[in-house]
Amino acid sequence: MRSPLHLLPGSFFLACLFLAGTGHAQTPSLAMTPPMGWNTWTKFACHVDEALIRSGADQMVASGMKDAGYQYIVIDDCWHGQRDAAGNIQPDPKLFPAGIKALADYVHSRGLKFGIYTDAGTKTCAGRPGSRGHEFQDALQYAAWGVDYLKEDWCSTGKQNAESSYETMHDALVAAGRPIVFSICEWGTANPYLWGKSVGGNLWRTTGDIADKFQGKDDYRFGMIDIVDMNEDLYSFAGPGHWNDPDMLQVGNGGMTPTEYRTHFSMWAMMASPLMAGNDLAHMSDDTKSILMNKEVIAIDQDALGKAGRRIRKEGDLEVWSREISGGYRAVVLLNRGTAAKDITVHWTDLGYPASVNAEVRDLWQAKNVERVKDSYTAQVASHGVVMLTVKP
Repeated sequence: MRSPLHLLPGSFFLACLFLAGTGHAQTPSLAMTPPMGWNTWTKFACHVDEALIRSGADQMVASGMKDAGYQYIVIDDCWHGQRDAAGNIQPDPKLFPAGIKALADYVHSRGLKFGIYTDAGTKTCAGRPGSRGHEFQDALQYAAWGVDYLKEDWCSTGKQNAESSYETMHDALVAAGRPIVFSICEWGTANPYLWGKSVGGNLWRTTGDIADKFQGKDDYRFGMIDIVDMNEDLYSFAGPGHWNDPDMLQVGNGGMTPTEYRTHFSMWAMMASPLMAGNDLAHMSDDTKSILMNKEVIAIDQDALGKAGRRIRKEGDLEVWSREISGGYRAVVLLNRGTAAKDITVHWTDLGYPASVNAEVRDLWQAKNVERVKDSYTAQVASHGVVMLTVKP
C-alpha cells in the first residue's frame, strides 16, 4: 500500500519535524467554548443519507438554532461505503450519491460547519470500516472533503491502547493540515479526562451512552441524571479547548417530560458540556424549541471563562450547583431529583460571597429578574426539575 501521506522523503521529514513540535496539544483556537451542533445518531441511528443532512442544515438555519449558537452538522455512524483500490474510505454511493465533499460544501454554504464519524478500531460500532491502520489516509480524505469536526468511536479495538490510538489520529489530523475539532468517544473506560488534552482531544466522552430517560440503566445506556453523577466530579478537567463530554442531548426525543428536558439542558450547561442536539429538527415542538434555544442558558454553557460547575450542596434529593462565570458572577442550579415539589435554598456563603451582599438574582427559565436579596434565595422546584439562576453581587 502507498504511504498514507503520499509524501516524498524530504517533505515527509519536514512533516515529522512539524509533528514532533506539536507536543500533541490541541489545535489553537478550536473549541474554545463547548461545541454546539446536531448529530444524527440519537434520533436516526443508521438511517442517514444526504437528504437528511441537507435538511438538517436547512432546519438549523430556519429554526433559529444557528442564530442561537449551534454550528456543527455531524453525520454519525453508517455513512461509510467501502475503501477503494488505494484504501481510501468512500461514502455509501446509494446513500450519498453526490459524495461527501458536495455535502460538506452545502453545509458550509448555509453558514455551518460539517462533522463526520469514524472509529479507532477496525470496524465502527455498526460494522462499517474503521480507521485502524488508515489514520493518516483517512485524515487526508476528511481534510479534502472539508470536514471541520471528527468524532472517533471505540468499537472493535481489541487490545489497542486508547491513549496511543487517539494520539495517532490527532497526529494524522495535524499532518492533514486542516483545523478539525477532535472528539474522543472512548466512553470514559480508560479515563480519557486524564490524557485527552495531552493527545490533542478537544472533547472526550466521560460516560457510556445516554438513554432518553431521567434515571436508570437501559441496556448499555444510562439515564440522564445518572450521567450527571458520573460526570460531576470531573469538573476540574474541563476548560477552553478541552471539554468533558457526557454525551449528546436527548431533548425533544420523547422519553422525558419538558420539565426533565429543561433539567437535562440546564445540567449540561452547568457542566460546560458540548451541546449536540440529537432530535428531529424538522419536527420540533414549541417546548423543544424553547429549551434548545434558551439563549440565557446557552450563554452559561458558552461562558468564555470555561469553568465547569459542580455540586456544592446535597440534602437527600435536593441539590445546589454553582458555576463561576465571567465577571465574578455565579450561575446556580437548584435541582430536585425527588417525586414531589420542594423548596430549595442557596446561601450566598455557599457561593463564596458574604451573607451581607445585596445580589441581583435572575431566573433564566422564567426570563425575569428577582428583587435584590441578601444572604440567600429560596425557590420551589418541581419534581425532577430545576430552577436556574444567575447571582450577581
